[in-house]
Amino acid sequence: MKAIVWTEYGPPDVLQLKEVEKPTPKEDEVLIRIYATTVTAGDCEMRRMETAIQYRILMRMYVGLRRPERITILGMELAGEIESVGKDIRNFKVGDQVFAATGFVSTGACAEYICLPEEPEAGVLAIKPVNMTYVEAAPVPVGGLEALHFLRQGNLQSGQKVLINGAGGTIGTYAVQLAKHYGAEVTAVDSTGKLDMLRTIGADQVIDYTQEDFTKSGETYDFILDVVGKSPFSGSIRSLKQNGRYHIANHGLSQKVRGKWASRRSSKKVSFGAESPKTEDLLFIRELIEAGKIKSVIDRCYPLEQTAEAHRYVEEGDKKGHVVIAVEHN
Repeated sequence: MKAIVWTEYGPPDVLQLKEVEKPTPKEDEVLIRIYATTVTAGDCEMRRMETAIQYRILMRMYVGLRRPERITILGMELAGEIESVGKDIRNFKVGDQVFAATGFVSTGACAEYICLPEEPEAGVLAIKPVNMTYVEAAPVPVGGLEALHFLRQGNLQSGQKVLINGAGGTIGTYAVQLAKHYGAEVTAVDSTGKLDMLRTIGADQVIDYTQEDFTKSGETYDFILDVVGKSPFSGSIRSLKQNGRYHIANHGLSQKVRGKWASRRSSKKVSFGAESPKTEDLLFIRELIEAGKIKSVIDRCYPLEQTAEAHRYVEEGDKKGHVVIAVEHN
């Protein structure tokens, strides 16, 4: 089968299209013919091995100190069709159209095929929404689930005011729509070129961070979600209402120390990071998608052989929503 093989840490050119052995499912696995996967900022960070400093040494110890060894194919989410199943599989059958997240320590979706257990370790596998194409479904298992987890940190109530910093990307586009589903008034913060798109998916107000610092506007919010981890910490705390919550998805060590201190000293609470995805949450999002409440925002779609070019585009930082890799089969 064809796959994008990752042979060393570095720029997009380290990704090479190669022929590798097609996997065979174990007794508790399904073999999925992949039709779409994605490229995210997280994939690019992993390719360069420039993940958050607190995780970088552990990741190198797991993946390979000098070059990738344990993981050689990137890609953490996918949509496709089950081609065969192991004898212990109970909930899936040949021909099922599925979407999945492989888990951060597994990956492997930038390929024509992948084997996954019925319940992937640190991942999820489910029947995809009937009203989505494979390209539209592929970004949901990572971006959608992380958005759902982050918003739950805010314990949102209808009518509350929410600000999402980094609203125009992989996670933010789902977060805007989920917040609207919960009845929130949503302010979306991102760069100039993403503002019109953010309005179309439901943002009530938009702020161009290149022109305005939201922490200096005088507005206060019940919940601030910082997807990218770049909002001014002190200003964000000041922009919270009493009993407000501030979640930093991509946090550094200093933010965590300051957040714990701020949470102890006031009614305002700071939380961090993500958690392992859950199948029931993916099924919940699927219901919302099939009810027409959530959609995927697709910026660009590349063929598998242009995965390196897709990585270059994502690293420019201007993508609107998702960059998808469409996998064609002869």
